[in-house]
Amino acid sequence: MALPEPQITVLARDPAQRQFNINCNSFQQDAVVSFNGWQYATFFTFLQSDEPPVAASAEPLYVHLARRRLPRGEWEVMVLDDYAQTTDDGHNTVQMGICPGDGTIHLSYDHHCDVLRYRYSVRGLATDPEKFDWTPSLFTPTLDYLPGLPSTHRHFGYVTYPRFGFLGDDMFCSFRDGKAGLGNDYLYIYSGRTGRFDFVGAHLTGVQSNPYVHGMDWRGGRLHVTWVYRGFVYYDGWDDPLDTKHKQQSGPNTNENNHNICYAYSEDKGYTWKNGAGKVIADLRKGETIANDAEGIVAFKIPKNSGLSNQEAQAVDQDGGVHVLNRDKRDGGASAMWKHYYKPLNGAWTQRPIRPISGRARGRLAISKTGDLYVILPDFAASRLQILKASKAGGYSSYDEVWTGQGLTGEPLVDSARLEHDNVLSVLVLAEEKAAPGERKVVVLDFQL
Repeated sequence: MALPEPQITVLARDPAQRQFNINCNSFQQDAVVSFNGWQYATFFTFLQSDEPPVAASAEPLYVHLARRRLPRGEWEVMVLDDYAQTTDDGHNTVQMGICPGDGTIHLSYDHHCDVLRYRYSVRGLATDPEKFDWTPSLFTPTLDYLPGLPSTHRHFGYVTYPRFGFLGDDMFCSFRDGKAGLGNDYLYIYSGRTGRFDFVGAHLTGVQSNPYVHGMDWRGGRLHVTWVYRGFVYYDGWDDPLDTKHKQQSGPNTNENNHNICYAYSEDKGYTWKNGAGKVIADLRKGETIANDAEGIVAFKIPKNSGLSNQEAQAVDQDGGVHVLNRDKRDGGASAMWKHYYKPLNGAWTQRPIRPISGRARGRLAISKTGDLYVILPDFAASRLQILKASKAGGYSSYDEVWTGQGLTGEPLVDSARLEHDNVLSVLVLAEEKAAPGERKVVVLDFQL
């Protein structure tokens, strides 16, 4: 059954003069998220107050944060104009998190092996939003530390890929410390009771490699994580502290070195980790970590040069089943196939091909209120977005196209909370301007399922 045409809301102009997209990248875990009857979205754009509109080549860019009351409230947009972003690098996106316990909203932005850049709101902003006018004064200035920890904390100086996520009444934060092919992922927990972060430890350690996380999801008392490894390739200057080659959009260590799809979960908010068989493999309280050789973490052994992507997509269904979207070319074809890798709560991993990939753009997964899986796939070359559905009743065994839209680009991001709560699929994506070739808008597509 086809989806109805979506309601489309324009949030801002996308900085199309940039060579690399700074909005709508797959590793933004929650750039659009709902909580307590309100929806929030965050993105980089120009100062919207400029009149006449700024030229397409204008710099710098600023973090914008938008909110609306669901289901059909008008968007309110604030600009945090005390921090200017100027680096043309698709890694340097903005990430958002909400802590259910105290209603704080958290933002982190502009990182590719950089000092931490982070700010957070007053307490109660998300739990009692109508009490607050939507203004930048609700947020701290940009900080180089997480509350409860000093700025001298050893992992705050070289941050990439921060992400936040719900964790019961608390919230987690994770990021990579290190360069592509040579780094670890570190985990922190923000307490909704104390308003402070605790350092949990290195949950994923790369040995002559770095882990690239597809997603981290809290469901049914478990924190699930899936990832691939990228092996490190030595290059001239790799050990020079002033070296910046690794900060290129595609540096010396590229996705050809991605290998293996791995999985682990925690039942105590990230302090103790188990493999898919339920065996404890790392106790972070004891200084342990999940390393490449940890027992039972490899769901699928996929060699390098197999077309495997980093940071594609993960979703966890209501029954605890783990779904991963990625691609490989192990089926004998010249190009890779998008694939659905799936593990039921107490079952074994399976994999099914979905369709041939269309370029390097990464897709998204989302679980509906009824447990069905939606696969959102971009096609950069054709400026097209396709949505496929795999039903829970059918065992997620077939992928039926339910919608195709033209003039859309960027890697789609999804409000998973709204889909499960309201059965509305909200997709944050970039839309091309028909009347102005080369111009794009940051938009939200709302599909009523």
